[in-house]
Amino acid sequence: MTDAVEITRGDSPIVLGLPHTGTYVPPEIASQLNDRGRGLDDTDWHIHTLYDGLLPGATTVRATFHRYVIDANRDPSGVSLYPGQNTTTLVPLTDFDGQDIWAQLPSGGEINARRAAFHVPYHAALSAELTRVKALHGFAILYDCHSIRSHIPFLFDGVLPDFNIGTNLGATCDARVEKAVLDICETAAGYSTVLNGRFKGGWTTRHYGRPADGLHAIQMELAQSTYLSAETAPWTFDTGKADRLRSYLKTILDSLAALAPQLTGGPR
Repeated sequence: MTDAVEITRGDSPIVLGLPHTGTYVPPEIASQLNDRGRGLDDTDWHIHTLYDGLLPGATTVRATFHRYVIDANRDPSGVSLYPGQNTTTLVPLTDFDGQDIWAQLPSGGEINARRAAFHVPYHAALSAELTRVKALHGFAILYDCHSIRSHIPFLFDGVLPDFNIGTNLGATCDARVEKAVLDICETAAGYSTVLNGRFKGGWTTRHYGRPADGLHAIQMELAQSTYLSAETAPWTFDTGKADRLRSYLKTILDSLAALAPQLTGGPR
């Protein structure tokens, strides 16, 4: 058993959530996966590396376990985030291409045990850090960091935009937070952007985003084509692509941190 969460504490009002970069799968769970599942293709590859060091003082909360163990960005009750659309569940039964990943399906008891061992500790840590940061600043911004392949017919038609911003139709953050991120993405040369498109914010964004209480949450889903050499194994980090993208991600985080004087005045 490994620690479910890695935490780096800072004094900025920004908390980076990293629920899907972990690749740890306990041996007893790995033995239940089939060959396809053991490839861990649906990882948010290298996202913790992409954001590393961009905002001095940012707090990071990173799940070390893989989403096939249990998905830290799904409702622990199992309720679907996107009713009527193809998606993956609290413990995924298929990968993003709709293909089976298990040789032996997990039982209800096993899912409950994984919820207690992994999902609960991750969110306990994230909640505690948001509470701590809010106590320092009077508000906190959760910036939830994600990435996904840009072409997945099982989940969406066509090619995904580069920047996919999710605020659950504006419900999870002050309008100034949403605008700050959107303005930077829309003017980023050579990149495409959508607000509340296919990805409107996962359970984490929707659960913690309570702007009236000084808790703002926004999800950034990046197309992996923006920083990987190719969206296939071995999922190689492309330093040239990443450096260009990181300059815009840094501007986003700096702009959110600079919103402090406005957000302490209350929601708008």
